[in-house]
Amino acid sequence: MKNLINYSLIALMAGLFACSKVPITGRTQLNLVSSTEMAKMSAESYKAVLDSSALSTNAQQVALVRKVGNKISKAVESYMRDHGMEDQVSAFQWEFNLIESEQVNAWAMPGGKVAFYTGILPICKDEEGVAVVMSHEVAHVIARHGNERMSQALITQLGAATLSESMKEKPETTQAIWMGVFGAGAQLGVMLPFSRKHESEADEMGLHFMAIAGYDPNESVGFWERMQAAAGGGAPPEVLSTHPSSATRIENLKRLAPGIKAQYAQ
Repeated sequence: MKNLINYSLIALMAGLFACSKVPITGRTQLNLVSSTEMAKMSAESYKAVLDSSALSTNAQQVALVRKVGNKISKAVESYMRDHGMEDQVSAFQWEFNLIESEQVNAWAMPGGKVAFYTGILPICKDEEGVAVVMSHEVAHVIARHGNERMSQALITQLGAATLSESMKEKPETTQAIWMGVFGAGAQLGVMLPFSRKHESEADEMGLHFMAIAGYDPNESVGFWERMQAAAGGGAPPEVLSTHPSSATRIENLKRLAPGIKAQYAQ
């Protein structure tokens, strides 16, 4: 009972004193982990993924992914500086790579390490479609969803220890938590999916980031309609998935995109 009370107090104190705000949405999130620490661990895991993967040799497709990634990340960094968030920008070390794989997927790690799989490019169709996916992945980074997820895991398993403390005192346990949270590394080569809350938030933020970078957020609807058609009946029911269903996403994007486009057109 005493241990249970102590754990509850730790969790309560962490919740009170280790919170931050998500840009754009303003949602309060738990954040026990510094972005600098997360970026360092992400860089190591990202390198392991690239070393164990076949990188695309299609120069045109690689250039497109990097062009869109650089355009969106630079526009978002400029927006953040203009809105008093310049302290967060220094932690970003953007990198965009295209991996040769039939997987219809893309993912991002804390600090700005982004991977696209060639299997998603036919659904993207063009630069605007790549921008839909890229803005969503950049949103995960800007929202520090990875930090939040790691913080929750640290509280659950190590009692609210910071990442640096846990790495020093329990490095093997901390590495195991990292792999359990992200699934990133040479063994798996992919990011474990974010929660539906994080995915929906990244969808919304991504629309803003598309508009900030000069892309049309309405194009997100077409992308997800193509994704829905490609998935056919293979997608799991939404209640069983960590991702919102394509139909739910399309409905939300149709509702949000026109207003966001108008907001940044003014």
